[in-house]
Amino acid sequence: MKTIDEIKELNIDVPDVQNISGYNGIYNRYIKRILDLFFSVFLFVLLLPLFLIISVAIAADSGFPVFYRAQRGGYKNQPFKIYKFRTMVQNADQIGGGTTALNDARITRVGAFLRKTKLDEIANLINIIRGEMSFIGPRPELLRYTNLYSGNEKYIFEVRPGITDFSSDLFINLDEIVGSENADEMYEKYVLKNKNALRVKYAAEVSFSTDVHIFFKTVIDVLKKTSSFLLRKGR
Repeated sequence: MKTIDEIKELNIDVPDVQNISGYNGIYNRYIKRILDLFFSVFLFVLLLPLFLIISVAIAADSGFPVFYRAQRGGYKNQPFKIYKFRTMVQNADQIGGGTTALNDARITRVGAFLRKTKLDEIANLINIIRGEMSFIGPRPELLRYTNLYSGNEKYIFEVRPGITDFSSDLFINLDEIVGSENADEMYEKYVLKNKNALRVKYAAEVSFSTDVHIFFKTVIDVLKKTSSFLLRKGR
């Protein structure tokens, strides 16, 4: 995990995608979607009881709706509505900014647990089944940012957005990085450019081996973060 001082010094260069066009390979164009569809349907059926438990917990804690849906920039620059389990109060977008701040007051009690364990994101399975997302791919971004993509950043649209990517490990503690004040400003100034560079890197290097590497790295990171959260709660 990075501190804000380390992030301020970070300056990741955007790769030259034209010389490394993984996004245009057979894996990204055909095989990846087949694997996504198979595993997303399998996991959706397997995790359906967990979906119901989380839904009941959210409804009991802060009412309905249990899902958070919002527009994001998608594959081939087509906007889509992302599904996540709601972790904030209703109408949170109208109360604060688009970036979640440290100790954000909008986060509910159940939402705090879901965010720390990343269980809020299993609702992304709905988007994967619909073909809007992939398990591995650039984290979907707000339209106000994707509309500003230029140059090599436009190659981000050549792969489906995903649940996890290269930047997930680096910015796993994003709320701590952006702090409790001016979270949007901190995100735009220090995080967004580096995130986009890593998104372009994924478009350039997408392959089965790349996806496997990111998957296992993410599993390890989430387990570490969840263990740390549960240990703090147990004290």
